[in-house]
Amino acid sequence: MTADGAPQEITSLVGREVYSNNGVFVGEVEDVRLNLGEEAVTGIALGELNEELFAGRVGPTEGVMVPYRWVRAVGDVILVNDLVERLRDDDEEAESATQPT
Repeated sequence: MTADGAPQEITSLVGREVYSNNGVFVGEVEDVRLNLGEEAVTGIALGELNEELFAGRVGPTEGVMVPYRWVRAVGDVILVNDLVERLRDDDEEAESATQPT
């Protein structure tokens, strides 16, 4: 299903580029996680990640799983909510925690 609820072939998600709602490239869909009991997509597995965005978090041959609830729109590309902001907030919190006061 797309974020707007319209049914769609699951395999059509694979290979699509994923961007944050602010236009930052995140990665490319390699697979989807399903809840077979609910017949719903619960996550998208991303590879070909934005190296700058995930530097120090994920190795070059690794991927990430994004909860499907973060997906805001599915079209020619997939838009996800908050991902870039969440990563930057985590970085800022880590930096402020390690800096002496």
